[in-house]
Amino acid sequence: MQKIALIAAIAKNNAIGLGNKLIYWLPNDLKRFKELTTGHTIIMGSNTFRSLPKGALPNRRNIVLSRKENSFPGAETFKSLEEALANCMNEEVIYIIGGEMLYKTAMPIADILCLTEVNDTPAEADAFFPEFTKSEWEVIQNEAHPIDEKHNFEYRFVTYLKRNR
Repeated sequence: MQKIALIAAIAKNNAIGLGNKLIYWLPNDLKRFKELTTGHTIIMGSNTFRSLPKGALPNRRNIVLSRKENSFPGAETFKSLEEALANCMNEEVIYIIGGEMLYKTAMPIADILCLTEVNDTPAEADAFFPEFTKSEWEVIQNEAHPIDEKHNFEYRFVTYLKRNR
């Protein structure tokens, strides 16, 4: 059965981005992202695709949602999340990787949240992960990480599973 997973690094106030860039650069978060999404389908909005430094991510099926454009090298394009998901029927886990509007659209149908919760509230942000009711989710992973030479903030890898699905 198909599972929809939202994956993001979020601040205490759910901030995720500023100026079409990630707010946090956490090497372990990027490594976790790669480990979780490699070999799977990832779905993103067009601005998220444009923000990728080298375009389509390797070893993943890249899908971009866009009503206006259809030229995203290395990626398939669909006009809506529903259309994209209909073309992913045989996929076990599909990762939604941003941006803000796509997260909001996908939250009601999400089965899994793979979050890196950063112990920080940035001074500026213009993109946010949607609010969610934690009591509707079961925490199946909660792994704390301290500040170190490569990470300027404490953070946690927290995986939530939707209850009653």
